[in-house]
Amino acid sequence: MPRKRSGIETDPDDDSGEEEEEEDEEEDEDSEYEDAKAVGPTKTKKKVATAANKKAPPKKENAASNAVFAGGRKKAPSSSSMSSSSKNSNSNQQKKDEIQQSKSPAEFFAENQSIAGFDNAGKSLYTTLRELIENSLDACESVNVLPDVSVMIEEMTQSQFNVMRGVPTDGTSPSRRRKAALDDDIDDDRPLLPGDTKATTMATKVVGGKNNGTAVPRSGGEAYFLITVRDNGCGMAHDDIPELLGRVLSGSKYGVRQTRGKFGLGAKMALIWSKKSTGVPIRVRTSHVKGVRGGGGGSLLTEYGERRVGPMVSHCVLDIDIYKNRPRVIEHEQHPNNERWIGTEIQVLVAGNWTTYKSRVVQYLQQLAIITPYARLEMSYTNRSDEKKEMNLRFERRSEQMPAQAREVKHHPSSVNNLTIQQLLERTGQKSLLKFLTNDLSGISPSVGRTLIERLGSTYNEDMSPSELDDKQITRLVQLLRSAGDLFKNPDGGCLSPLGEYNLNLGIKKVVEPDIIATARDKPGAYDGHPFIVEAAVSLGGKDAKEGITVVRFANRIPLLFEGGADVATRVANGKIKWATYKIDHKKDKIGVFVSIVSTKVPFKGTGKEYIGDDITEIQQSVKRAIQSCCQQLRAHLAKRNALRDVRERKSRLLKYIPDVSRSVFGILDGMRKRRLEEGDGMDRIASPRKRLSRMSPVKHTKSSEIEIASMMSDISEGVLTEDTIKQRLMEAVEANANAGIGDDDGELGGKSKPKKDESDRQPLYLVPLYEDLKDVQHVIRHPLFDFFPLHTAT
Repeated sequence: MPRKRSGIETDPDDDSGEEEEEEDEEEDEDSEYEDAKAVGPTKTKKKVATAANKKAPPKKENAASNAVFAGGRKKAPSSSSMSSSSKNSNSNQQKKDEIQQSKSPAEFFAENQSIAGFDNAGKSLYTTLRELIENSLDACESVNVLPDVSVMIEEMTQSQFNVMRGVPTDGTSPSRRRKAALDDDIDDDRPLLPGDTKATTMATKVVGGKNNGTAVPRSGGEAYFLITVRDNGCGMAHDDIPELLGRVLSGSKYGVRQTRGKFGLGAKMALIWSKKSTGVPIRVRTSHVKGVRGGGGGSLLTEYGERRVGPMVSHCVLDIDIYKNRPRVIEHEQHPNNERWIGTEIQVLVAGNWTTYKSRVVQYLQQLAIITPYARLEMSYTNRSDEKKEMNLRFERRSEQMPAQAREVKHHPSSVNNLTIQQLLERTGQKSLLKFLTNDLSGISPSVGRTLIERLGSTYNEDMSPSELDDKQITRLVQLLRSAGDLFKNPDGGCLSPLGEYNLNLGIKKVVEPDIIATARDKPGAYDGHPFIVEAAVSLGGKDAKEGITVVRFANRIPLLFEGGADVATRVANGKIKWATYKIDHKKDKIGVFVSIVSTKVPFKGTGKEYIGDDITEIQQSVKRAIQSCCQQLRAHLAKRNALRDVRERKSRLLKYIPDVSRSVFGILDGMRKRRLEEGDGMDRIASPRKRLSRMSPVKHTKSSEIEIASMMSDISEGVLTEDTIKQRLMEAVEANANAGIGDDDGELGGKSKPKKDESDRQPLYLVPLYEDLKDVQHVIRHPLFDFFPLHTAT
């Protein structure tokens, strides 16, 4: 019959239960033995006897159950022989279960989306907008077209999203369904209790409200956003669309040059987030001119300045295979370009949170308008549930001058490492080591290359093939290149594309509207073999400015909004600049500090790449010099401003006392007139005793003639000279004195106001070319800010 233990039936043929009992008893014995050992040998015998009495006879013999105790010592209490076989079997099973796996780049970023700025729903919405907008700017700048970028954001609730997607839903959220289930358990005839008021009221709002049974969405809850970004850039070739948007870590911007992106993901990460949050593929509409590609591959303008358009418009609905990192094309077709439009329009549906990140989106667009004043930016936000929340932003183009495109350069010797040299050696087409050093690296002339090869030792020679270098030789070469900095020139900043002081000034004026502004650019520098340029601006005042120092940061002409406290620009502005030296009160004045850093490799810190650390001395000193240069300009202008302020204050004080002074002066003159009439003619009788004494002093005084005095007395008698006329003449004298010290002040920096020149004799000036073929492009004068070519006009 089966045995029963604790109410559970056991099979008599099953030995597992008995083995478990034996193991439990052995553990009890071991614990009792340890207790007995702690007490002493006298009590040990009793403990052992008690354990032996409690021990039930096992069905099977076990080595552990036959343990013998002698003198309080245990000879063979271990159960390792019994458990070793089970442990080995478990480890073998674990080895069989462990399978070596590899992940694609798309899968890695999908699982670690916070690295790319997709920390949460709100941050993901912001990052999606940023990536799409920056892609549009790159597409326009690559073909020298002034950007026109429009962004449309449409918010919808989960129920509206389900209706659009065709997902069946009952119109209520899970929390409301749970509360409805609780309400069903309550008897309708039972009197209403105080605790039922909230639930019943909520049910009334859902059932009897204007939504006809649809739950009212809560502010800040989960929502979905249909984002559409449209530009007038170069567009994408029809066959290249899937690869450009559907394969992670693939593109044409990799290399040593200044780029906007931080990770090289762009719209691809937005596609991954769309797939994760909504499962909806992206829609792409683009028109492209054959032969025109980003990065300087052709131009959208004809030789006469007319815009070229593509004959066809491509429509593509695209998804991505996360695990294989390749695009999955749903629709891909072409239609005639009847609108004569060129550019790209991308539509993506993602989850997000507008309530928490609305201010960040607006702040990003404002700062983007500062750093790209040559672009027209427009954003419209609509809410399907509440029309009152709609908003529109528009930043008009302020400048027609676009910065020159950044050029790709070769690796500088001081920036290479073992991996870089190994990749260059594998890709090089040079046949000798000397040609490899001089052609595949920057800053190495043939003479410097020979010097390097001599320093490497006898195992190297000029004619040896680059493919012959082994790992040890590559390591030696890298060490020499990084240590021989005295042989190379510093990286040239000519490959970079800074915004320029002119554009930076216009951008800040357009958005901030400050009272005064100064801009400066520091000389190009280098860090770890990569060139960089720092531009800065300091402004005072502004329509929405706050008291104190406000730092606005840019890296490669994109705004940096997060983690600003640790950034080098913030640290320098708050701790390295002595504002009082420049007549600026950093606590009361409204100071705006704008710092833009461009480089072939921006040394970001942190996984999110949201700030530049202040531990790099070269960049820190360059930022400090640029800000100080701006402050020096402001100090000269502020000194003039302070002088003008003093003049105005003096004028106001004088005007305040003019009524009293004019009344007193008129009283004195009128008294003189009365004494003259009473005492008769004569200067001595007219003058008061005080004045007669003053004439006897050796100090020279200005004397008025008898004719002037008589004329003045006559004017007072006839009413020509009155208190009001004296007051009027004093006010005119004060105004004339004040205007002499106040020049034209329009808020611009500069010295004394220059007199206006006579423009009446100006004549137009014409430049007549010495060549006949005006269409020949070789005569066009190229400049980073403009192209100068003769116009075709009738003679």
